[in-house]
Amino acid sequence: MTDSANAYLSLAETTGHDDPRWAFGSGFEQQDAAEVASPVPDGVAAADLAAYCLMLGDDALLAGHRLTEWVSNAPELEEEVALANIALDLLGQARVLLARAGHVEGAGRDEDTLAYLRTEAEFRHVALAEQPDDLDFGRCVARLLVFSTWRLALLHRLLGSADPVLAAVAGKGVKEVAYHRDHAARWTLRLGDGTPESHRRMQAALEWVWPFVDELFRPSDEERRLAAAGVAVDPAQVRAEFDAVLHEVLVRATLTRPDRPGIGPVAGRGGRQGLHTEKLGPLLAEMQSVARQHPGATW
Repeated sequence: MTDSANAYLSLAETTGHDDPRWAFGSGFEQQDAAEVASPVPDGVAAADLAAYCLMLGDDALLAGHRLTEWVSNAPELEEEVALANIALDLLGQARVLLARAGHVEGAGRDEDTLAYLRTEAEFRHVALAEQPDDLDFGRCVARLLVFSTWRLALLHRLLGSADPVLAAVAGKGVKEVAYHRDHAARWTLRLGDGTPESHRRMQAALEWVWPFVDELFRPSDEERRLAAAGVAVDPAQVRAEFDAVLHEVLVRATLTRPDRPGIGPVAGRGGRQGLHTEKLGPLLAEMQSVARQHPGATW
């Protein structure tokens, strides 16, 4: 057995996990696997449910990947650990959601196939999730604040979803994402109400992220149909909550809410329909490279 394998086993023994790879998308247990195979709720189209699970799963997968870019680059060690843990939370959510999507669609694709072998046009995430922050910490904080505030509002409403897997993801996810939002809000306050330079850079970060906000509340056809069936959430219904939270944080941080129009395709055409920005290609090239070079490999 290699030294690295021994190290993983030691971590597993210390934390009580049976899987020595527990840190990589932790929380995906046998119970989750059983839930993934739950029947599609009555009156719901399997294609719609699979598409919605892809949407939420892709959001988490790519947002988490962007956060991992801060490993070894964060301004302090404690923050590096915090961002890595947030990324792992999102990866855990993505694993269950992509596994559910693969099961429901019935095409024989598992979570790894969906994560590593799809093309750009097959991904269904919002544009915000794929945006690189160019290792600007203010941008990282602004993106996380917007993303987590929006996602937490969705997850709260998914607690009552008619789909048991979505409800289970929400049940665990609200606790995780509440921490993500709190972490981002604390940094926003610290930077916004800090020195003149930190204030300037945090305001600039908000200006950068703001054009991607409107798309978060633009429902796709699948979301509308599933919301009517009690399975999904119409994102337009969480805009008021999002605005209220952001207003409170920005006022306390002495920051100004940006007044910038959204970018991208016209309403009804965007990330949910597979239309993405030029930033996605390089991200997927990096994220998928090993799986594509060594198809079927396990570790």
